[in-house]
Amino acid sequence: MKVNKQIYLWLFTLVALVGCSKETFENINIDPNRPSAVPTPSLLITAEKQLIDAIRSEEINYRGAQLFAQYFSQNIYTDQSRYQIPTSYSDNFWTATYKALNNLNEIIKMNTDEETKAIATAGGAGSNANQIAIARVLKAFGFHHLTDVFGDVPYESYGNKDEDFQALQHDPDILTPKYASQQKIYKDILEELKQAADTLRKYSSQNTFGTSDIIYKGDNSKWAKFANSLRLRLANRIYHKEPTFAKAHIDDALAKGVFTSNADNAVFTFSASAPNEAPLYRATVTANRKDFAVSHVIVETLKGQRGPFAAQDPRLAKYAKPLADGTYFGQPYGLPLAAGNLFPVDRISLPGEIINAANYGEVLMEYAEVEFLISEYRNWDQEAYERGVKASLDKWGVGAAEANAYLALLPPANKENVLTQKYLALFTQGIEAWSEIRRTGYPLFLVKKGDVIFAGTVGGNTVEYRFEPEVGDAIPSRLVYPLKEQSTNKSNYQNALANQGDDVLSTKVWWNK
Repeated sequence: MKVNKQIYLWLFTLVALVGCSKETFENINIDPNRPSAVPTPSLLITAEKQLIDAIRSEEINYRGAQLFAQYFSQNIYTDQSRYQIPTSYSDNFWTATYKALNNLNEIIKMNTDEETKAIATAGGAGSNANQIAIARVLKAFGFHHLTDVFGDVPYESYGNKDEDFQALQHDPDILTPKYASQQKIYKDILEELKQAADTLRKYSSQNTFGTSDIIYKGDNSKWAKFANSLRLRLANRIYHKEPTFAKAHIDDALAKGVFTSNADNAVFTFSASAPNEAPLYRATVTANRKDFAVSHVIVETLKGQRGPFAAQDPRLAKYAKPLADGTYFGQPYGLPLAAGNLFPVDRISLPGEIINAANYGEVLMEYAEVEFLISEYRNWDQEAYERGVKASLDKWGVGAAEANAYLALLPPANKENVLTQKYLALFTQGIEAWSEIRRTGYPLFLVKKGDVIFAGTVGGNTVEYRFEPEVGDAIPSRLVYPLKEQSTNKSNYQNALANQGDDVLSTKVWWNK
């Protein structure tokens, strides 16, 4: 990975972003080769948008993880539904995420360098310690997605100077950084989050970055809860690999404070106007394409026709658009290319208005997930399970009467029921849902190779289609590294393969072995 000295400041028209004042977001002329002149609030708002754009991009999310999780199904072109993933997806996700991480690292550098520490805090941006802490939390979020997608990756830590952590390094530049093992990355991310959360809790009444922070408007106490909630997520993921270490982090995070309501959710809300609309809106409305429909898997599950829940789920009307007659029909997942346009767009349920809005709020993490994690940690605790389901229903705007009626019909908590409800709640959070499917094997009802995905009469003819992947036999375990790594960072790339396994979709990452 060639680390460019430029900080790649894509300072977009920030005026349009929700809740932000004109004064805060007026255009600033910036020389990207002189990042020391860039105010840290501008770096933060740029990095937040870059990071969410990268993780929820059309390629890595909608043509990748959102399909792997079988939330969406492709209409017309079905190659990615059958795991034919262009290498450009890896290239673009890798590059975009490291650009955001560079900006976050620049915030840390400006707040630690004696020549710029005072400048960094100017204009009420917040103390050096708090700015560093928030940047560390977002870096942890970005790196955790990189390693979940690829496995071993170049990594950088604020608090740990391990010789394997060489990413984002300048003065002198490290243009060919080592790949750190996923085991080291996960353990260090958890330590980074712990230290950042402790700082933010200490100064919980203070505000950092103000309205330049789209996620929490500078609320330190909410950033602390987010950091601890992420610890809960990541420690749970490696519990079977590092049980003592993971348990210590889970217990500490719970003791110090995780999300307790939807008001704590970490959300980046996009603008209702160009050019800062949400990724799905840009991929469908702006591009005037109808490539994605809600899959038959998720529609049938929410109807109570697939999986362990017999009651119709009121989230169906939130996730999918009804047909003209008020019914819902999911696009069969993974049809062969020749049958990709079997159903016209007026006969399949497209993504619902909430998720396809220009100003959709992309969720980084939410309260419902926290309760499902607690339920799992406490041996499938019933109360946490019910709180998780209710939190998801509330978040999607389901009315109290409908929510209570659905909750009354829930089967009791067990492994399948908790993890399946968690899967339903993670809708739109493609990479996280894909990671949980890899970790747990749930839900059990996802389409597998050889399954019948559609059988019926079309044009007077009886047809049957089965799911036949183009690559491999199962949901990908990872994505391949960017092609440029094989030429620009060949030695470290090869070392990563020696540690992890072949650079193919079926090679499992460390926490999934």
